Amino acid sequence: MKSGRPEGSEFAPYAQPDIDYVEGDDAVSVLRDQERVVIDFFSSFSEDTANGLTYAPGKWTLKEVLGHLTDDERIFAYRALCVARGDATPLPGFDENEYVAGGNFESRTLADLLDEYRSVREASITLFASLSDEASIRCGTVNGYSASPRGLAFHIAGHELHHLRTLRERYVAVK
Repeated sequence: MKSGRPEGSEFAPYAQPDIDYVEGDDAVSVLRDQERVVIDFFSSFSEDTANGLTYAPGKWTLKEVLGHLTDDERIFAYRALCVARGDATPLPGFDENEYVAGGNFESRTLADLLDEYRSVREASITLFASLSDEASIRCGTVNGYSASPRGLAFHIAGHELHHLRTLRERYVAVK
């Protein structure tokens, strides 16, 4: 995959603040490094502590956030695959709240959710690492905006950093 930070035309405008938090210019390395950070963070919670943990009524639970990160990454990696392969079909958006509501994450163990996260992350890393420079900067239409696989990889990383900040600021305090 082509190294370098994505240009503004390679990801959704709303993602800019999160992408700004991503250090470096190699999305694959960032995703590898963040995998350990996420696993360590969630592993610091016991199953009993994780069950139902939220910082306020109506907010996602700790397990729902982890499930959301996994779902979001899976969707963004699929989008990257489509664009990288030259599929010109505009790709739809999705409602993350509906996905979390349908995910049944709270009924699963934290260990199971972490295993799924690991599997998805490894698949994403393999996908992004396999892309040619040309494929990684090819743009397609995703949810009404222009995006490249490189931009989507940085979006995954930035989105994860956004949630990690929230988790550290709000969920750890109620742990």
